[in-house]
Amino acid sequence: MDRRTFVELAVATTANSLLSRVASAQIAPKAQGVVPTTAGVTAMNTPTCDKSNTALLVVDPYNDFISEGGKIWPRIKAVAEANGCVPNMLKVLNAARAAKLRVFYAMHHRYRPGDYETWTYIAPIQRATWQHKTFEYGTWGGEFRAEFVPAPGEIVAQEHWCSSGFANTDLDLQLKKHGIHKLIVVGLIAHTCIEATVRFAAELGYDVTVVRDATADYTEEMMHAALDINIPNYASAVVTTSQIVALISAANMMDNAVR
Repeated sequence: MDRRTFVELAVATTANSLLSRVASAQIAPKAQGVVPTTAGVTAMNTPTCDKSNTALLVVDPYNDFISEGGKIWPRIKAVAEANGCVPNMLKVLNAARAAKLRVFYAMHHRYRPGDYETWTYIAPIQRATWQHKTFEYGTWGGEFRAEFVPAPGEIVAQEHWCSSGFANTDLDLQLKKHGIHKLIVVGLIAHTCIEATVRFAAELGYDVTVVRDATADYTEEMMHAALDINIPNYASAVVTTSQIVALISAANMMDNAVR
């Protein structure tokens, strides 16, 4: 056996071990005699990561959401700090960058005066944005949190007006033009923009993995509804940060070994 073949086999073994850990973690509740929270909804698959067609999608890393002093931060702070949402988002982003996965951003429309005044119908979530001037253009709250400022080559899609990162934006076009079929999704908020984006992605044929501790919501009940009841109908897998980082690392090892 030559050195190249040996390395490929060693890396493949490592990758399979990491994937097995992901799968085991997903079925652990059943093995312990506990009914999984997704029981009766859909079976979760073991996620895969092919660097050629997988991208990280970061949703709404605005200061207003995830920074002290942000307009929405006080409402999600308890949940976000309990699950380590912001540090976990950064871990996934750093892992994706280290592995040279493509990174895309789906950002909410930043409020500007005159946005909604002439609209015939305004959805409740849009009315709240109008009332609170959330993510106001030209203000600190409407800027990326510093750690999440896009790096050169990372792609920021057109801003979405409601919740889905796909609706009325160029996100689908950008993903397809870059050959992306699989998405790893992190960001805010679980029951609105994350859920809406994941649903839309599934309708468009994307394979989606959601990182459950790299998102947050106003309450644990809302997190449960989004991550354990609704999203498993559309995402192929819902995993933890440690699981997805291991998966990305394994994919990177495989890619490097066969070069």
